[in-house]
Amino acid sequence: MIKIGLLGCGNVGHIIARYAEDIRIVAALDRIPERAQELAALCHARPYTNFDAFMREDFDIAVEAASVGAVRLYGEAILRAGKDLVVLSVGALADEEFQERLVETARRANRRIRVPSGAIIGLDNLKIGRISPLRTLLLRTTKPPESLGISSAERKEVFKGMAHDCIKQYPKNINVAVALGLAAGKDADVELLADPDVDRNIHEIFAEGEFGDIYIRVRNVPSPDNPATSYMAALSILTLLKNLENPLVVGT
Repeated sequence: MIKIGLLGCGNVGHIIARYAEDIRIVAALDRIPERAQELAALCHARPYTNFDAFMREDFDIAVEAASVGAVRLYGEAILRAGKDLVVLSVGALADEEFQERLVETARRANRRIRVPSGAIIGLDNLKIGRISPLRTLLLRTTKPPESLGISSAERKEVFKGMAHDCIKQYPKNINVAVALGLAAGKDADVELLADPDVDRNIHEIFAEGEFGDIYIRVRNVPSPDNPATSYMAALSILTLLKNLENPLVVGT
């Protein structure tokens, strides 16, 4: 049975705890004591607010479900301690210097950094871009204005440019673009739109290369307890973890 330490006890953490089944959560870390205690009680784990104490627990993988800041603050220490790291807040890796440092730390410690599919699908096949470079990689994301922290009575474009620039302005909203770039080996073009008439986050992916072309459209259902979080993103972490010990692996 895989033993994990959960970094972040919010909505995503609760979904992981609820459906863990053959995954054992042994430790739960959150800066808010009540949240750590609540989640820990749900899955019979130990609650922590202190990172060093959390890291002394016996688990194989640290699962980050907190924030870009948490990845930057704790990622290297987790790897140096001999634990693998699952990163949901993949926007942290938009900083190339930090990404290189994190990867080098993992290499020296003989550990793995794993990025789940998050709020989209298709990352597996987009890896072909590392063999046969893509000519086009575009992410068009449409969200309700309030999820972007703005108000608007009509559909409007709020950003157009490269993923590494978009994540600086919308660090909580566009992790998907960074994940696409990591998979394909090419920084994605991003069009971010606010639309008061939509009630879901919509991600459209356009990719073209020697293989042909791809169009993917995902309409994410919000998590039941937090409309800002994609339910699919939480489920993708569980899928990743459950496949680690599966002898039959599909679509890597």
